[in-house]
Amino acid sequence: MTLTETAMPKVVSKDEWLAERKKLLTDEKALTKEKDRVNAERRRLPMVKVEKEYVFEGPSGKKTLTELFEGQRQLVLYHFMFDPSWDTGCMGCTGFVDAIGDLSMLAERNTTFVIVSRASLAKLEAYKASKGWDLPWYSSFESDFNYDFHVTLDESVTPIEYNYRTKAELEARGSSPKGEQPGISVFFRDGDDVYHTYSAFERGVENVTDSYDMLDITPYGRQEDFEASPPGWPQKPTYG
Repeated sequence: MTLTETAMPKVVSKDEWLAERKKLLTDEKALTKEKDRVNAERRRLPMVKVEKEYVFEGPSGKKTLTELFEGQRQLVLYHFMFDPSWDTGCMGCTGFVDAIGDLSMLAERNTTFVIVSRASLAKLEAYKASKGWDLPWYSSFESDFNYDFHVTLDESVTPIEYNYRTKAELEARGSSPKGEQPGISVFFRDGDDVYHTYSAFERGVENVTDSYDMLDITPYGRQEDFEASPPGWPQKPTYG
């Protein structure tokens, strides 16, 4: 390829394109079905009761983890990388929040979304205002929350674990993460009892930026009748 040539797909006839497109469509349909299968498995994950009391600071004062649900049944929580010593948030996490779309559907499905970081509330509020965001953002400063959910890695506080790998396993892969890390966690509430149902890290987070994808990682899923969910799960007609 010369410097004047442009890298681009091969040019073919319409019939050739259609034949190749149909082949790809078969793969796309298989991928959709595989995603549905994995989502169905996720809805069958067991859960762990959260025994520790966590307190977060928000614009209206301090709130417990239970109160972050705002009365809903499910909570999706994004772990935004913002160390207390930093003046601005992580650029990758900033891009993630910038990409988040309309989440109004979550409330219709008994689900709340919040962001949590370790930086002080004052820093979070200043950064939030500079970005023009209106999503709920809470500080977990001076709390064990980030350490317990393995998004702040400090061996002096707790053994290193990230993306379900120990320090030895991470080092064997040529990785040695430390400090703040991105992640997303899901919680389920039954009365005043809160349960941890799911967490994802690294690339497992990057596409969860819309209501459907967020609902897909919750125990109840999208709550539509095309889903293979356990008996008793709330469901209604798809697109109905």
